[in-house]
Parts: sequence; C-alpha cells; structure tokens
Amino acid sequence: MSFRKRIAFYLEDIDTPTGKALNLLITGLVLLSVAIFVAQTYPLSEEWRTVLGALDLALLLLFSLEYLLRLWCAEDRLKFVFSLFGLIDLMAILPFFLGAVDIRFIRIFRWFRILRLARFFEGRTVFGYVTTEDSAIFARILFTLFSIVFVYSGLIYQVEHPVNPEQFNTFFDAIYFSISTISTAGLGDVVPITDGGRSLTILMLLTGILFIPWQLGDLIKQLVKTGTRVAVQCLNCDLSVHDQDALFCKNCGTRLPAKPEIFLGESDTNPTQVENVIK
Repeated sequence: MSFRKRIAFYLEDIDTPTGKALNLLITGLVLLSVAIFVAQTYPLSEEWRTVLGALDLALLLLFSLEYLLRLWCAEDRLKFVFSLFGLIDLMAILPFFLGAVDIRFIRIFRWFRILRLARFFEGRTVFGYVTTEDSAIFARILFTLFSIVFVYSGLIYQVEHPVNPEQFNTFFDAIYFSISTISTAGLGDVVPITDGGRSLTILMLLTGILFIPWQLGDLIKQLVKTGTRVAVQCLNCDLSVHDQDALFCKNCGTRLPAKPEIFLGESDTNPTQVENVIK
C-alpha cells in the first residue's frame, strides 16, 4: 500500500487502533472548536479571549491540513470537493482562507463544523458498532435534531446579536429561542427582529419538518421489520439482530451460534431437525 493510500485508509478507517485513534482525535477537535465558539459568545476577559483566539487559529490550521490531506488522497478530487462531507469540511475552514479579506459574514460558516460529526453515525461508528438498525436510526434522529438546533442557533445568534443584544446576548439565548420555536411552544419572550433572523427561523422550522418526520418514518418501518427478526449476537462483530432463518451474520459473514429455537419454528422443531441445524 502506497503512503497516499495508507493516509486515505486511516482517515476513513475506524476498525484498526490507528484509524480509530485518528478519528477520535478529529472528533475531539471538532467538539473543542464548537466549545470555543460557544464560550466566545459570553463575556470574557481579554486574556481569555486571546487564549481562545490562538487556540481557535491552531484548530483552523489543523482542519485545513486535514482537508488538504483528504483532497490529496481522493481518487476523484473534483468529486470530493463537491461531495456533502467535502463541502462541510470546506465551509469549516473557509474563514481561515478568507480571513485576510475581512469578509465578516463568512464567520457564520463556523457553525457548520458540528456537521462533520455526521460521518460517525453510519453503521460501524468510531464509538463502536451500532448493533441494531433501529438504534442507528434513533441515533441519527437525535444527531439530526441536535444539529438543526445547534447550527441554526449559531446562525441566528450571528445575525441577531449585533442589532438585538438584549434578547440574543449569548449562544444560550439562541438555543433557548430555537428549542422553544422548533418544539412549537412559542413562548415569545425572545424573538428575532431582523429579516435575516426571521428567515433563518423559517428555514429552521422547514428543515425540522423535512428531516425529522422522514427519519421517524424510517424508524417505524425498521421497528416493524425487526418484529420478524430474532436476537442472536455475532461472535465477531457483535451485531445482535438477524433474520429468523439466518445462519451467517449479514454484516461480516461469520457463522452465527447454533440456536435451534432461533432458526426453527416451534411446530417444526424435532430432534432430527435440531441435529441438522447444529451440524
């Protein structure tokens, strides 16, 4: 394996110790950058702002290096640039490349960094294998809801804070407004006053209406589907739900533990069949 292919492998791999450690590090850096952004919305001393600013710059440099490595390793670089994760990664580092031009509105893209974590919520994750498909769908629903609230809260805060600091003083005020709005509680004590803030609120509601019911529908269909499956754990990958007549794991191909009661119906079970299944 060439050095370029080895780098590409570890950037996507979450099975080997090296790949898992690398992706856990990237996840930690994303969460750290998000924490810095949230902290910067609160009143801080000049000393702390300087420290957080330097740390934020260092993280931007690391994210830029990661993006360039992914671009270099991609077999089709143009396809990578315009892929979903490629665009998310690019928006996460765009403030670094455009900072010298002082385009202040571009800072709203920093809130999209949290979406980089979406790559870790498909099947085998950096935190371990999601053993049931309904658990994976449920995890994606929670992540989708969190992403909608977090990203739109950041965007609304960026737009509203300069002209409406009394109601949108910190990031928590924007979170409070987003949750009360998307949950249809509509308390009305915090409201946007700019056209940009109101437009983002409409987009937030439309995004929630579009994605949440769709994923809930997937979850309901999956729950109905799993009603015809049984719990038998694969000894290799720990996948715990399989079809009633499955002899091999559908994820890794390993032979499943022989359990006659799983593969045979009650009316069909007899000593001869049991012996054949075990063999």
